Amino acid sequence: MAVKFVETAVLANRLYVFDYLSLRRAWYRQPSIWWSQNRLMTTSKRVQDRSRNKRINALEIATEKWKTYSKVKVVIEVLKKEPEMVIPVRSLSQYRNQINLPKPFKLADFIRKSPKLFELYKDPNGLLWCGMTKEAEELIEEEDRLLEEHSDIAAEYVTRLLMMSVDKRLPLEKIAHFRRDFGLPLDFRNEWVHKYPKLFKVVKCKDEDENVVEYLELVSWNPDWAITELEKKALGLTGAGGGHTPGMLSLPFPLKFPSDFKKVYRYAGKIEHFQKRSYLSPYADAKELKAGSLEFDKRAVAVMHELLSFTIEKRLVTDHLTHFRRELVMPQKLMRLLLKHFGIFYVSERGKRFSVFLTQAYEDSELIEKGPLVLWKEKFLSLCGYRGKRKPIQSFSDLSDMEDNNLIEQEETLDAFEDASLADNDDEMEIEEVCSAYKDTETS
Repeated sequence: MAVKFVETAVLANRLYVFDYLSLRRAWYRQPSIWWSQNRLMTTSKRVQDRSRNKRINALEIATEKWKTYSKVKVVIEVLKKEPEMVIPVRSLSQYRNQINLPKPFKLADFIRKSPKLFELYKDPNGLLWCGMTKEAEELIEEEDRLLEEHSDIAAEYVTRLLMMSVDKRLPLEKIAHFRRDFGLPLDFRNEWVHKYPKLFKVVKCKDEDENVVEYLELVSWNPDWAITELEKKALGLTGAGGGHTPGMLSLPFPLKFPSDFKKVYRYAGKIEHFQKRSYLSPYADAKELKAGSLEFDKRAVAVMHELLSFTIEKRLVTDHLTHFRRELVMPQKLMRLLLKHFGIFYVSERGKRFSVFLTQAYEDSELIEKGPLVLWKEKFLSLCGYRGKRKPIQSFSDLSDMEDNNLIEQEETLDAFEDASLADNDDEMEIEEVCSAYKDTETS
């Protein structure tokens, strides 16, 4: 019995040695295949750990600042769609994902944290309702007015987006991802798209799966808009490009690194070589560019630079960019390209969705040039949150008593006004692949 056990052990040892030698021979013959197979079995690090040396704390602060705004704004937009701008709090549960409020946090507690914007009250059946304060309603009216004033600029940016696309048309559903970033109104898909028939139109076509999809299609090419924001600054232009013809460009991209960044010298040669290389304008035909080539990648950088220049905050959620890879002729590993050119772009890893910044547009955590819509957002943000004592939740009976008192006061005022008018008859009266990308960037 002992002899058989020893023979079995020796045989197993020989098989182990044989397998080890076979692996070594396979490694020497095809090391790249061996690496790719074993690479799938390794444990990947978190993005935060990989990007520690490339982190810009000031822009991380800017990302954190707008988190609360985004959550509260979702509730505001839901209330705007309601006929009386009030909704049962339990009905808001269906928007929990859009608000990005995970369980077990209660929606009522979240709403009560912004008493300057929201009011909570109970009906006779004890059902909790949510509405907007008068201050919030005035803010919404101001936003609607600003969006109306911004409408022509937004139409230009959407038109230029269509001009950059391969087929000169884009799915409406994809453009809707940029609604808040471009400053488009809430009725973008239903009404706003029909407001500029000379620029674009809505068409219905079948996609690859034979599903009917609505597209926004370019009506006429505008040569005055076929010029990048970089060209405008280089030429000192503030308006249209004056019949510009897109072609090859040699303009360098503005670079901005944090003062404490110590690895710039390692990439100095690569950065200089990249900046000197000519590239095709985002508005020129890019169908002939070969994917993966140096010209292809630099044009993709130019497209992303142009897109970020259109946004009101000069930043975008990276998920939104990946939706346009085919239409705007950009690489599959888009995140890798963004991370590689960290002097032009900065990718923030805060939260579940990553954001990319145009670094030249920021000084520390503040946007250098703030338009009216950005100033409005800062005003809105100042009303979010509250550290004082919680206001008690009123019931409908309390509200009705207040309305009755106001009505009595209004009637007394009207009676006094009528008496005064009768006494003076003669007088006249008169308003929402990454983790591997960081590893690829480090190895590239």
